[in-house]
Amino acid sequence: MKTYIVGISGASGFVYGKRVVEELSKHGKVNLIVSSTAYTVMEKEEGITKSEFLRSLNSNVEVHSNRDLASPISSGSRLIKTEGVIVAPCSISTLSAVANGVISNLIHRVCDVALKEKKRLVLLVREMPYNLIHIENMKRVALAGAVVMSASPGFYHRPRSVEDMVNFVVGKILDQFGLDRNLYKRWREDETQ
Repeated sequence: MKTYIVGISGASGFVYGKRVVEELSKHGKVNLIVSSTAYTVMEKEEGITKSEFLRSLNSNVEVHSNRDLASPISSGSRLIKTEGVIVAPCSISTLSAVANGVISNLIHRVCDVALKEKKRLVLLVREMPYNLIHIENMKRVALAGAVVMSASPGFYHRPRSVEDMVNFVVGKILDQFGLDRNLYKRWREDETQ
């Protein structure tokens, strides 16, 4: 069974992380890390409590404390066995920590280990506008091997709802791991070749 690590940081857009976990758990095991700020954002944006969210997760999801720097997934010898790490949404604070090698929680640690082990690391940056520091940090993580994505839905698939726009972004994340998904129609998918 394939294994993935997902971090949900405290940026607006908790729904992105939630949907990534839902989709990835259909394909394998998910090690989930949620920051305390992300739980606060979740309550404001999703209208659900931490306990409600945790009860909604399927059995393929294992939750790890963001404070547990000794978690098994913090080790390169364990992380190397995963498909990689996704942080969705990725706050500017998390981006900065990863770009500068600052490790103060488990999300930071697994990102750092993914980079050193050359595993796939996808950061869904959820902020705008960007200042030069943000852009430089994106450049730093990209040069180190991460994939920087923005929470920018496309419109060529004619989204009809917020869920359609979220699914577009989640589908793009899943594409980074080569996963089949049916979350939106690809560009000109309806046309015959």
